[in-house]
Amino acid sequence: MKNRTYLLLGIFFMVFIGNSNAQSDIEKIKKRVVAELMKLEVDDSRVAKLLETIKEDGTWPGINYEDVSRTGFEHRNHYANMIVLARAYKTKSSKYFKKKKAKETIELALKNWVDNDYFCDNWWHNQIGTTNGLVSLMLIIGDELNKDLVEKAQPIIGRANVDAPGARPGGDRIKISGIQAKNMLFLGDDETFNKVVRIIEGEIKFSEWVGAKYGYGFRHIPTGFSNREMGGRGIQYDNSFHHRVDGVNNTLSYGLGYADAFVEWAVYTSGTQFSFSEEKLEPLIDYFLDGICKTAVFGKYPDAGAKNRSISREGTLHVYSAKTAEKLLLTSDYRKDEIQEIVDIRNKGILPTTSHATYYWHSEHFTFQRPDFFTSVRLYSTRTHNMEQPYNSEGLFNHHRGDGTNHISRTGDEYYDIAPVFDYQKIPGTTVLQKPELPAPNEIQKLGITDFVGAATDGKYGTAAFDFRSPHDPLITRKAWFFFDEEYVCLGAGISCKTNLPVVTTLNQCLLRDDVTISSESKKWVISKGEKEFEKVDWVFQDGIGYVFPKPTSVNIKNSASKGSWWLINKQTDSPKDEVELDVFKLWLNHGESPSEEMYEYIVVPATSIEKLEQNTSKSNVEVLLNTPEIQAVKHSGLKMCQAVFYKAGEVQIIDNLKLSCQTPGIVILQAQASDGMKITVSDPNRELGKMLLSLSIKIEKQGDNFTAVWNEKEKVSEITIDLPKGNYAGKSVTIEL
Repeated sequence: MKNRTYLLLGIFFMVFIGNSNAQSDIEKIKKRVVAELMKLEVDDSRVAKLLETIKEDGTWPGINYEDVSRTGFEHRNHYANMIVLARAYKTKSSKYFKKKKAKETIELALKNWVDNDYFCDNWWHNQIGTTNGLVSLMLIIGDELNKDLVEKAQPIIGRANVDAPGARPGGDRIKISGIQAKNMLFLGDDETFNKVVRIIEGEIKFSEWVGAKYGYGFRHIPTGFSNREMGGRGIQYDNSFHHRVDGVNNTLSYGLGYADAFVEWAVYTSGTQFSFSEEKLEPLIDYFLDGICKTAVFGKYPDAGAKNRSISREGTLHVYSAKTAEKLLLTSDYRKDEIQEIVDIRNKGILPTTSHATYYWHSEHFTFQRPDFFTSVRLYSTRTHNMEQPYNSEGLFNHHRGDGTNHISRTGDEYYDIAPVFDYQKIPGTTVLQKPELPAPNEIQKLGITDFVGAATDGKYGTAAFDFRSPHDPLITRKAWFFFDEEYVCLGAGISCKTNLPVVTTLNQCLLRDDVTISSESKKWVISKGEKEFEKVDWVFQDGIGYVFPKPTSVNIKNSASKGSWWLINKQTDSPKDEVELDVFKLWLNHGESPSEEMYEYIVVPATSIEKLEQNTSKSNVEVLLNTPEIQAVKHSGLKMCQAVFYKAGEVQIIDNLKLSCQTPGIVILQAQASDGMKITVSDPNRELGKMLLSLSIKIEKQGDNFTAVWNEKEKVSEITIDLPKGNYAGKSVTIEL
């Protein structure tokens, strides 16, 4: 009997200790969450105005309480005001600390909300925006508010739960779960809190491409609230991010919020029984460094080329905060030095040490970085759509922003807030039919038409290719980009269009920061402001970037003011309606009306000077070997490298005694190594092949885990067979050394 009593007491003691520890950890996490909410400085002058202007019914002037449309819902300013007042009430340094009037004003405003239960036509506000605002209010001051008001707020906050319609896999599920977790902290429900935190942790996983089984096609794929499966949403196997099932790259939008939300909870739960496992933290860190930071300019600025409808929001290209990186340092030692560098880049402005060439084969997005410049190429195929839908009337002119877009950055702010004055038919890198006006916004998103879209990269150098057929216009061309250390080459071939309108290829359109200097027939001069065509141009220079033409070329340049407005591209009620005027630099090639089999060749030197351009180094190092609709190839003598795109089987004569043949479509990079070695990188943009078959007119005999090289004495060539990735890694590059 005694033993049984002791056993029961022991069990009771263990349960009691366990519950006590859980409650202790819950309080610790709650304090961390509240401390984060209280970090913003209190502006007493703003608080004074809010106290003075609130009306008897609990509303504030200047907020349209009638408009609950997708483009409106200024009610978000109402709950933001309540949070401002709550912070002041809880901040000792504020003159409104513990002031009765501040608390009464909060209760008056909260009563207005719970009595009216403002509900927006855009579900996001109802399940994320409003709920996050109200739960933040509760965590700051809820324990001191009228209990009846707090109880009435709970059903509204409760719309954020893991079973809510909007809690689909991907970016929104983790945000909604985070809001529910905060509410459980407020309510002291440790059991549900643990359940929700484990759901957040479980969201760190790779998502299989939605068309993996039998392709994308035009089949109906349930989206929205009806599809609770992953459906391609979330982190991709290439470390890009898809928010929806359309294959659009959302790494720097929803993918950023996804990482922020996960890191937030990793820090909140660190050192408690609710903490995340290293098994989940490591892939999150990989995604942050290899996905987010390599998609961004120097890991610091948003790349305009990776933006979707948010490009139409004022300030969307502002520099990133270091907060997420700093928080990651608190959670794990994994890749710590790389994370610290991102912190220093963002906080101290140091130059990056990372050079990379990265291709996101599930998103058709290529990025390339050196310490002094960053550039990207945005593509799309039958596997992805070209652009995000203009949801909520944002990004209304984005029709061509995926058509081989090639933005160039030295500083990271070359395109800052240029969107309202932008010419959306002259996007950097694109070849576009110049129409009197763009189609309607509901015509923006289109599924790609071609399979041959992709890139090859060894991690440092890379080639991107686009068999482009416009889904908007009767226009075709084949475009390729070849990236080296100090320059990259842009080729276009087979440019053809049936419409009697001009077709142009735009080299760049950015903010005008400098005089524009051009060189023609061995003479250079600074051009006057305006818009003009120049003939026989050898190079153009503006803001530290050179545009070099292997052959004298006719170019069009605009270096003058452009006008527009945010309201034209974004119909949200808070979108500024005043006219905007900015000085813009625009450089393009005119292929004429109804072009047939036209082409272009140019070299971009992103971090240079007029003196260096005059030395002609880039033109001397680079040779265009072929630029046809079948093969596009470039040789770089300084790097002893050849990069080639084979849209069909063919061959390239690299030097007198070296010929490269490819028996299949694909992309190939050859680089001579020390001691007569050879590095070969290949990829299959079509995602159809199991092997790449090459031949080189030099003797190589070697075998590896994923390749064989056999000398064919009769043909005097080495026949090389390289195994290609399959499944979720189809389209990824393979590098071998011979």
